[in-house]
Amino acid sequence: MERRERSGRRDRRDDQPQEEVSEKVQQLIRQAEDDLVDSLTPVNLLQLDTNERRQVHRHFDRSLEYATKTYKLAENEFELRVYPVGNLRRLAEKSAAQAIQTGKKVALPPMSSYERFVVHEALKANGSVKSASYGEGAERHVEVEPDLYGRSLKKMIKKIKLI
Repeated sequence: MERRERSGRRDRRDDQPQEEVSEKVQQLIRQAEDDLVDSLTPVNLLQLDTNERRQVHRHFDRSLEYATKTYKLAENEFELRVYPVGNLRRLAEKSAAQAIQTGKKVALPPMSSYERFVVHEALKANGSVKSASYGEGAERHVEVEPDLYGRSLKKMIKKIKLI
């Protein structure tokens, strides 16, 4: 009886040979990267078959600068969005620095729920600012403001109240 080693989870992609990326997909990737250089808005890619979507996902998901998501539009119609999460994180950090320096709220432009999520996550570790979403619908946006007392002081106050 053979014994199998349990070295953790095995990635399926390691077992399969690397597939060739089509010329169409290479052009889409180059165009998307050019469009995302200084952008905060995602690039929408339509009319891709399943294999092409998979190739685009693989390319962009190798980088921490981008995130991809597929949305179902109709029965057999999908939209692939490439988000410039690196740019969103840098905007969040720049806004946090501005809020700390000025002592005032900084309002970011309207964003989708995923983009707001990326901004909130980027600011979560910064104890000097707090962020919240405001507005309705397409006008919903993030506001970053300096946290006067910091999160650690608030945690201590909670502990004191529990005693």
